[in-house]
Amino acid sequence: MRVRYAETDQMGVVYHANYLIWFEVGRVELIRQMGFSYKAMEQDGFAIAVVEASVRYKSPARYDDELIVRTRVVLMRGSIIRMAYAIYRADDELLLCEGATTHVVVDGEMKKAALPAVYAEAFRAAMEE
Repeated sequence: MRVRYAETDQMGVVYHANYLIWFEVGRVELIRQMGFSYKAMEQDGFAIAVVEASVRYKSPARYDDELIVRTRVVLMRGSIIRMAYAIYRADDELLLCEGATTHVVVDGEMKKAALPAVYAEAFRAAMEE
């Protein structure tokens, strides 16, 4: 993805909260690579709600930088899923930011739930890669 002007602040660097949005982009694309979509999971009545997020900034991204978001599943235990992220500038593969999110599987009423086997197996397989 490429940094848009609207994503920068007065200092000309990407506003810090945008990295969390890019984590979500990475998460949704990882799920798509796992063979299904987050939308399909929601249509089946399940979601993975973010309950914790951490971000460590290493170097600033600037307007028009092309970015690479790498996402991986690092933990799956019961209803808890943890993902790790690294965002790089494409030109030189400089690490700009890294972080993690912790999720709890919830049903349509936002109550903790078990992830259906088809999804759980896909998350486990992604964790082992």
